[in-house]
Amino acid sequence: MSPGDEIVDVVDEHDRVTGQVTRREMRAGGLRHRAVYILVFNSRGQLFVHKRTATKDVYPSHYDVTVGGVLAAGEGYEAGAGRELEEELGVQAGLRRLFDLRYSEERMAVNGVVFSCTCDGPFRLQASEVESGRFMDLVEAIELTQHEPFCPDGIEALRLYLDRLDDASRRRR
Repeated sequence: MSPGDEIVDVVDEHDRVTGQVTRREMRAGGLRHRAVYILVFNSRGQLFVHKRTATKDVYPSHYDVTVGGVLAAGEGYEAGAGRELEEELGVQAGLRRLFDLRYSEERMAVNGVVFSCTCDGPFRLQASEVESGRFMDLVEAIELTQHEPFCPDGIEALRLYLDRLDDASRRRR
């Protein structure tokens, strides 16, 4: 089955299912859907950053700071995150659910959940979705966002993650 033919849930702002459409119809209509975002760190605290393939249906050839994707109809966030991690990187890892993410722009509207995991690999990159990738220090990853095209929803997930780290650090002082 082509990715465009996959069935996805259309949801409202409160994450209630309002219908089901193909992924292609969801993209064409900019319909609100569910997705997962996984920040993959190695044991040294570096973040995995990857470049998406030119054939992706949204943000082709963009870099991304998260692994993840659209949930299938009826799929839960945790199950979807595990599936996406295994599909895109060929690994299983203990996922930590961090926070919900609501993201909207002209092209899409997403109800998402951000996860993180620690995994050193080795990775088996999904050739149809991931062109290349490597671990980077956070400073290097943030610097790269200033020079290369990145998926904006992934950047928003990272921004919110870093804000929460900063808030936690201030509370400890």
